[in-house]
Amino acid sequence: MHILAIGDVIGKPGRTAVQKILPGLKQQLNLDLVIANAENAAGGMGLTLSTAKELLDAGVDILTSGNHIWDQKEIISYLDGNLPILRPLNYPPGVPGRGCLTKENIAVINLIGRTFIGNFDCPFRAMDHILAGLRNSHPVIIIDFHAEATSEKVAMGRYLDGRVSAVVGTHTHVGTIDARILPGGTAHITDIGMTGPLESIIGDDIKSVLDRFLTAMPHKLSVGTGKCIFNSVLIEVDEKSGRALKIERLDREVETA
Repeated sequence: MHILAIGDVIGKPGRTAVQKILPGLKQQLNLDLVIANAENAAGGMGLTLSTAKELLDAGVDILTSGNHIWDQKEIISYLDGNLPILRPLNYPPGVPGRGCLTKENIAVINLIGRTFIGNFDCPFRAMDHILAGLRNSHPVIIIDFHAEATSEKVAMGRYLDGRVSAVVGTHTHVGTIDARILPGGTAHITDIGMTGPLESIIGDDIKSVLDRFLTAMPHKLSVGTGKCIFNSVLIEVDEKSGRALKIERLDREVETA
């Protein structure tokens, strides 16, 4: 089984990059499932119905998110509907949406970290709870762990090693080079990276970000422009055992203007 996980999609440039690159990859790699983190897909902050549909129409199967899922209020009413959109599992009870979606023998789970990012329920214990009812029915389990601290993301990989197929990190928009199979058979990478403007600061216009750093005053940030980087990881999983067989970075560049 071949699964592609795409790093945080940033605004229109990121959506366009997915539209240009993903259809060819699906055909070339015979992908069984495509996951993309879409919490920055609408103007760099949040997700709307139209931007979600753009990514789904391009071939993404499940959209994950993180702390920015609430930034565009219109999407909230759709989180309990039929669209394959996840918000982090470890939000408190009663929050709209769901943190897990299943498809045949696959379960995709979205988590959010707590270090340097916010106060949420414990993602480690949330996984203990949900795995108790999933493992026998869904051997292939993929986790998008949306977190800031590299230590927390590495810790989650170690904590779930042998219990899930893959733990892939999102949120920082900076890809890491530590893709590997852990001893228990779980694929892990600290951060996939982003799908957005290459000549930017984590997807945003360089000048607007520098102005914020140099003046310490609030400045509106806008999505960058120009050539895009498409960061993703390709994961090969044994569909019967759920053990990962291979994980590798798959990065592309594309003109989106």
